[in-house]
Amino acid sequence: MDVIVIESEAFYKLMEDVVTRLSKPEKERWILEEEAMALLGIKSKTTLWELRSEGKIRFSQPRKKIILYDRESLDQFIEKNARDTF
Repeated sequence: MDVIVIESEAFYKLMEDVVTRLSKPEKERWILEEEAMALLGIKSKTTLWELRSEGKIRFSQPRKKIILYDRESLDQFIEKNARDTF
């Protein structure tokens, strides 16, 4: 059996980090079309298709009729197109 010894301050910091990570609900990385459209604020499947075909957002197609969208890619697209106020 291995014994690991750490300072009490480091132990409590580690425990705090673990609790913080566990208390935050982790978002799904791959989301369905409806959720992607809601996140982007669009109502047209054609617009979503254009973004996908132009390579502006990442997607995965595990089956012919199932297309999943990368949430991080959508967030990056939104951030890239953000404008600062005057």
